[in-house]
Amino acid sequence: MINRNNYTVTKEFIRTIVSVKQVHPDSADRYWSYVKHLVLWANENWLGDAHKIEPTFQTYILAADDPRHAIFAPVTIKKIFQIARRFFTWAKMTHSTEFRLITPAWIDSLYPPRRVLQSANETHLDEDDFVSLEDVKSLLAVPATADQLVRRRDQAAAAMLLLSGMRPGAFGSLSLQCVDVAKLRIRQWPELGVHTKNSKKATIFLLHIPGLLEVVQDWDAFVRADLPPNAAWFTPITSRFGVQTLSADQPGAHRNTAVNDRLQILFSEAQVKYRSAHKFRHGHAVYGLLHARTMADYKAVSRNLMHTDITITDSIYAGLLDDEVEQRIAGLTEVVAPMSRDESDLETYIQQLSQERLLRVLKLAAARLAV
Repeated sequence: MINRNNYTVTKEFIRTIVSVKQVHPDSADRYWSYVKHLVLWANENWLGDAHKIEPTFQTYILAADDPRHAIFAPVTIKKIFQIARRFFTWAKMTHSTEFRLITPAWIDSLYPPRRVLQSANETHLDEDDFVSLEDVKSLLAVPATADQLVRRRDQAAAAMLLLSGMRPGAFGSLSLQCVDVAKLRIRQWPELGVHTKNSKKATIFLLHIPGLLEVVQDWDAFVRADLPPNAAWFTPITSRFGVQTLSADQPGAHRNTAVNDRLQILFSEAQVKYRSAHKFRHGHAVYGLLHARTMADYKAVSRNLMHTDITITDSIYAGLLDDEVEQRIAGLTEVVAPMSRDESDLETYIQQLSQERLLRVLKLAAARLAV
């Protein structure tokens, strides 16, 4: 039987995170999905005596013969332990008497095996986990007449998802006032009703890909001509006696599900293997990173994905870029022209210079280049 006090204290922990740490309330369920395993593990035992509970938390979470745990991905296991350490640290500070027997050393021991951490840190996508530009072009090639508003909207959605890299929840809640196609700019602002992850606010920019951008522009202009600024960009459409009409109704709470359902139909009509709306985001990232030529470009792609750190972008997408890296390294020898006699003489001369003379040459060269 579950110890009621454990349930109470873990719920208090989540409320504290939401109120004090300014975590969005929508994230409370996600935190509970991690911390509930402490409650289930302890069962009738008090979490203040967690160091005495057998089997240990590590053994419980990693029990291979328990179907509840066998499905955990390495990243999920890593997060469960991270939240567990955070809970006990909070509990020891907030309820010092009840958790006095929990030592900092024991809290620090709450880590999964190294193999799990390594797998979590190395997690990346494979080639079948993103929607490519060619996939989207195939979706846009499905015939759509002027009065087939649903298909036109769905095709515009496919183009917009790849160009923007938006998460499905954000895209489904996007209103016309958030979109500035002329400036290739999207305001993912929660105060404008956009449902972003953790209510993060950012202005992102569309990739400039001919063929896709025109589809987005055409749909944007068509919808704006009939609907107010607060209408949904992925517009609800009604059908009466075979006639399709745009609607200004606000999208429901699960509009992202509708986006996926409609895309699945479009994939089927185009005879392209179905991938979810979120896979367009991966396609956006891959396209951007493959076309990045400088670190500034790479950082720009990362920011457009609303990642807090470039290492997050790299950890997710690095595996997809392996072939590109191989090709670029192999191509280095192809783009370097044979050194001329004059260049060879110059290199020999530079190598013979002293440190002082070389510094002088560099200063002169910099001055010349600055002219």
